[in-house]
Amino acid sequence: MKWKNLLYSISHWETWPYMVKYIPLAPVWFWYCLRARSLWFFTPSNPTITFGGFEGEPKEEIYKQLPPGSFPYSIYINPSMPFAEVEKLIRLHELGYPFAVKPDVGMMGFMFRKIYSIDKLREYHQKMPARYIIQQLVTYPLEVSVFYYRFPNQKKGTITGFLKKEFLEVTGDGRSSLLQLMLYYDRVRFRLEEMKMKHRENLDKIIPEGEPYCLSYALNLSRGGRLISLAHEIDERLVNMFDELCNYTRFFYYGRYDIKCASIADLKAGRNFTILEYNGSGAEPHHAYGNGNTLLQAYKIFLHHWKVLYQISKYNKDSGIDYWKFREGRQFLKNAKKHFKILKQLDIDTEL
Repeated sequence: MKWKNLLYSISHWETWPYMVKYIPLAPVWFWYCLRARSLWFFTPSNPTITFGGFEGEPKEEIYKQLPPGSFPYSIYINPSMPFAEVEKLIRLHELGYPFAVKPDVGMMGFMFRKIYSIDKLREYHQKMPARYIIQQLVTYPLEVSVFYYRFPNQKKGTITGFLKKEFLEVTGDGRSSLLQLMLYYDRVRFRLEEMKMKHRENLDKIIPEGEPYCLSYALNLSRGGRLISLAHEIDERLVNMFDELCNYTRFFYYGRYDIKCASIADLKAGRNFTILEYNGSGAEPHHAYGNGNTLLQAYKIFLHHWKVLYQISKYNKDSGIDYWKFREGRQFLKNAKKHFKILKQLDIDTEL
């Protein structure tokens, strides 16, 4: 198994660790830092998002800048709040089960859960060490990712990536246990220990034939989600829809939208969709992974987006929006990494 995993990993660059993929491109990133005379050259890119949306920005901050009704109905919970108060808020806001919970400051889907009962919510509240969101569950059948950028001196933007996301799940055959199904499936093999821990109570369960079993409700590529290119669907209607959206928010210039919608046609018409998240300057152009690209083709995509990020940031800097100071940015990243490390371990240990 180890040899098979090694061979698979070598032949599939998408599975390589983040730093291994990006090390050859590091000189380009630092060249932009030198040109800007700041390690945080990207922070003016989205001026109204903390740290430009590179990492560690609160979701509440994003939602406050989006058009009403374009994001899920949400309430924000501090971990120190007595659980009785949490129950009161749920009744007050008439949130029915099931609903979603996730950290206000999160990444990679850590501690995103669907909650089906008050007991499960109580368990989540007791374990969660940071501020989190209780959120109306969005039931639209399709989740897509749209990478959009717009230069500050222009009304029209560009969509460089459009993808459909699929859950990390296995399908039963009526004979195999959940563990056996996971062992057979390539997309699970690199997070097998994590999945065994999270689903330890069901590992010996026989999954009925044809029945899907979801291993992770986080649709992030880093959590095993599958990306399917919708590049052929990019057209003037889609661009116009995001131009309207981004001109409403005024200061979102660069990043990736994660959206649930009823259909592609509805999204283009600006109806029946909900924005789950907006990832700013730290957003990876996921379409580098979803189109069957070679590593060199992916590098070309990454470098193009870095160039655009630098250009947008420089324009805003020249317009009076300064870079974060070195010490301020260093401390912010240090705190964010500590926070995400806690969430990552908690996500592995929490079966909810």
